[in-house]
Amino acid sequence: MNLAEKIRTMSRDDLAALGLNNVAYVRAGVNDGMPGFVIHAADGHSVGFAPSLPMARQMIRQNDLEPVSVH
Repeated sequence: MNLAEKIRTMSRDDLAALGLNNVAYVRAGVNDGMPGFVIHAADGHSVGFAPSLPMARQMIRQNDLEPVSVH
């Protein structure tokens, strides 16, 4: 089985765990009534909040993770 076939047959949980310790993504959101950016682990769990996108990216990198775009 080639890599593309393995990825297509991964379970939802396996896919969510992929990169869990390596990447994080950011979404616009609200925390305690303040707009900003919610930082999420690869599995979708919220792990932080920042008032600006540059600050969110900086926080991700300070924790030895790579910020990624999600489309």
